[in-house]
Amino acid sequence: MKFEPYPYQQYCIEKIIHNPAVGLLLDMGLGKTVITLTALRELRRNRWEVARPLIIAPKKVAEATWTTEAKKWEHLQDMRIVPVLGTLQQRLRALATPADAYVINRENVQWLVEYFKNSWNFDMVVLDESSSFKNSRSKRFKALKLVRSRINRIVELTGTPASNGLEDLWAQIYLLDGGERLGRTLGSYRDIYFIPGKRNQNTIFDYKPKDGSFELIKQAISDICVSMKAEDYLTLPDMIQDDIPVMLSGAARKAYNQLENELLLQVDAETITAGSAGVLTGKLLQLCNGAIYSEEKNAVTIHDCKIDAFMELIEQLNGQHALVFYNFKHDCARLLKALEKTNLRIRVYSKPQDEIDWNNGEIDVLLAHPASCGYGLNLQQGGHHAIWFGLTWSLEQYEQANKRLHRQGQEYPVVIHHLIVQDGMDESVIDALKSKGNMQNALMDALKARIKALNKKNR
Repeated sequence: MKFEPYPYQQYCIEKIIHNPAVGLLLDMGLGKTVITLTALRELRRNRWEVARPLIIAPKKVAEATWTTEAKKWEHLQDMRIVPVLGTLQQRLRALATPADAYVINRENVQWLVEYFKNSWNFDMVVLDESSSFKNSRSKRFKALKLVRSRINRIVELTGTPASNGLEDLWAQIYLLDGGERLGRTLGSYRDIYFIPGKRNQNTIFDYKPKDGSFELIKQAISDICVSMKAEDYLTLPDMIQDDIPVMLSGAARKAYNQLENELLLQVDAETITAGSAGVLTGKLLQLCNGAIYSEEKNAVTIHDCKIDAFMELIEQLNGQHALVFYNFKHDCARLLKALEKTNLRIRVYSKPQDEIDWNNGEIDVLLAHPASCGYGLNLQQGGHHAIWFGLTWSLEQYEQANKRLHRQGQEYPVVIHHLIVQDGMDESVIDALKSKGNMQNALMDALKARIKALNKKNR
């Protein structure tokens, strides 16, 4: 396929070529991969400014997306992209193979840095989904920080740089400029742009941006980052949200209420932490979906109310293909069992071939966890219906997953179906996703409100 870049794509290509550090904060579907590979080819093949580029990506993206994209375009046919994946011996063999670029999954960044140590020889690094380096306490961030001085060029790619708030930006920008624009430490960044939020005597639980911080931060990084929205550059079909209420049966409602009471009435709303909030909401979301893990890690089915609503929706689609997102492993197992009764072609996404088969129309229902296919996959040719059987608190996962269908090349309006248990934790999650606020705060606030309501009810 011949690549004829849009003006915005050519602008981004030039930005990479002429700047040693740049963040492309491009919306999903704008072609970050082909932009980067085109610039990388120019730098390596024509200008001889780059010798050994490294691309760090989510695992599924590292397995297929970069190699597939290079094969797709005529001008990239001579590019050799080598994935550094698999066992230790397979990774070492890949690193010894001559290539125009090496692709490694982000989980192996620490290993790679420790392996090369002072012999680090990757002079250009591309962070595909740089938001996965937003935590300055993570091992991957600390490892890359150790070798940053040996990297001559760095490119960061993401469509969701601050899905949980402006704090997410500091670590990503630090890897670009060493702290020049937003401060050399996270603490100094917070001091300048934030005020402490919820806290007790010893711990600050979160920070809130000062008035005007967003504009000041945007101004500070505007010379090193390019930000573009898909709607500004592409004519995409509509994305329609379809909220499907799911009513629990009498027995299911009794079971849900009992679990909610047992879990939440044991917790003080004023001292609830993010860790305990995650555990509590996880159990309640499991029960919304119909099953819950026992203490022995066995899945115990409580009801099929959401399964029944799901099967009705599949019937209403009348053969139209559906990308289905599940949350827990027992969700996937129960969905597969329910779908066995149909004549539909079912697949659980696990490998690059699944993407190809879906786009070729060979799969009717593709089950996927949003964390496994939320980045890099192009699924727009295989269908235009997405069903959220199990919801996620992660705004980043939610938006990235939906964009697998709603992206350049999609010919039909994309319909996002949410199965929402009424008067359950599903409602709190969907409200938080739609408000696009701080998801951790929303999670904790939802629980606290629920706890207070239950305490009031039981007085």
